[in-house]
Amino acid sequence: MSAGTVRDPGFPTERENYLTNSKGILSWIFTLDHKRIGVMYLIGVTVAFAFGGLLALAIRLHLMAPEGWMFTSANANNVYNQVFTLHGAIMVFLFIIPSVPAALGNFLVPVMLGAKDVAFPRLNLSSFYLWVFGAVFFVMALFSSGLDTGWTFYTPYSTTTDTSVIMATLGAFILGFSSIFTGLNFIVTINTMRPPGMTWFRMPLFLWATYATSIIQVLATPVLGITLLLLVAERTMQIGIFNPEFNGDPVTYQHFFWFYSHPAVYIMILPAFGVISELVSVHSHKHIFGYRFIAYSSIAIALLGFLVWGHHMFTAGMSSLTTIVFSALTFTVSIPSAIKVFNWLATMYKGSISLTTPMCYAIGFIFMFTIGGLTGLHLGTLATDQHLHDTYFVVAHFHYVMVGGTLVAFLGGVFHWWPKMFGKMFNESAGRLSAVLVFLGFNLTFLPQFVLGSRGMPRRYATYDPEFAFLHQMSTYGALLLGIGILVAFITLMVSLFRGKRAPANPWGGATLEWNCTSPPPFYNFERAPVVGDPYDFHDIEWEESHERYVTVQPERKLVPASDPTKSPAHASDKH
Repeated sequence: MSAGTVRDPGFPTERENYLTNSKGILSWIFTLDHKRIGVMYLIGVTVAFAFGGLLALAIRLHLMAPEGWMFTSANANNVYNQVFTLHGAIMVFLFIIPSVPAALGNFLVPVMLGAKDVAFPRLNLSSFYLWVFGAVFFVMALFSSGLDTGWTFYTPYSTTTDTSVIMATLGAFILGFSSIFTGLNFIVTINTMRPPGMTWFRMPLFLWATYATSIIQVLATPVLGITLLLLVAERTMQIGIFNPEFNGDPVTYQHFFWFYSHPAVYIMILPAFGVISELVSVHSHKHIFGYRFIAYSSIAIALLGFLVWGHHMFTAGMSSLTTIVFSALTFTVSIPSAIKVFNWLATMYKGSISLTTPMCYAIGFIFMFTIGGLTGLHLGTLATDQHLHDTYFVVAHFHYVMVGGTLVAFLGGVFHWWPKMFGKMFNESAGRLSAVLVFLGFNLTFLPQFVLGSRGMPRRYATYDPEFAFLHQMSTYGALLLGIGILVAFITLMVSLFRGKRAPANPWGGATLEWNCTSPPPFYNFERAPVVGDPYDFHDIEWEESHERYVTVQPERKLVPASDPTKSPAHASDKH
């Protein structure tokens, strides 16, 4: 330890702890505390993920045999269609989109800003209950007549099927309002509640990613809402918007849907980028490389994401010029994503890397997201997309971005901030084991699907030719291993709540403001406004062996003669 005073917030008292500050179920139901709302979101998206994950395992088990293994009734194909539709809709609308922004974002954004709460606490609570209300509609659709359209609700499927399209689309419409409220709240909070000294380029990169995501949520989500309302109107009044039977145009629906849904891909992945930026820097104990480039790339992705939707529709019929433009824009949007990957690798280079559980997930993310991004170039190229469109290649690419990307980053972020959220340390060996199992299981699941797609295996089929059996079986075994890895992660975190050691304020050696308050934070977050510094400057953070924690070492001020006022203690530089 170097000479100086040690600054550490210590442990909170029970009265100060946000989890125990007030008791009873009503104190949670009507809470305006952003941290409790974040925890409720975390519970909600975990339940949605478990449900969607079980549906995914059912799909993979069915595909163990060429003629189908799981669903064997007379209407097995219809059952299979409904299962993959609900799997996709639940995973996208109930888990992936709200997971990082709503769960981790709600908990962390005000604490990272040194603020007590978000700008609009009541709007924050209402966004959570809108999410619950929208989820109820999906559950009702499941237990009524199911849903058989694919998660995109494509016409003419959604205008001709007799399943619960209206109920599911109304659920997605309500979830859109939840997303808009969350994004609006974060934009206002980050714009107006930054503490003195926190300029735009002193913000943690997680806040930059959250801000860029919020812009997309506010601007793009209304397009989806209007499209779904038009779909409901067409089904109820048959007025001929998308249904060719009534002189509608189904391709118009695709334009509307993907104008939202490709930006929605960045709603899903941009917050994950922010999480990985924090994890790589903290667990490499090194200043983030190219801070401004990473910050600007988040905004660039948010803006370019609105211009590339057309590559989803190359096979729907476009002019040559249009396909060239959309293909070029698709290549362009890969540049800011590549900037992030190179900067993360440069941050790790010669860093003092700790292979903690969060860092294991971060390394896995970089590997898998890079594969997802590079395979996207094949789908953005017209010549190769004609062959690969609607095959398992698309399924593999999408999951490498959404699961290998967003889910893995979400798990890494949960492990990283778990001690801060609940004040308990988890078993590192079990956590690292979960990261390894998730990595191996995921790649065993989806790498074979690239081969399946390149060989012409179409997606969404309940049966297939025997020549594809071996690759499908590999994929199913991988899905089971992936499920075991996620189960190990869940059990590790749950056990920590009851048996974990008490977490110090700064277990990882982070420099952002959330590590300056106790673990778990008090109800008011900070007793006094924290002093803002460089969020990635670790030079004064050292490991204290005796207490097994990181502490901030504050150098002692040097005394100077009073005869020289320019060198008095009042004029001495003090970073803290």
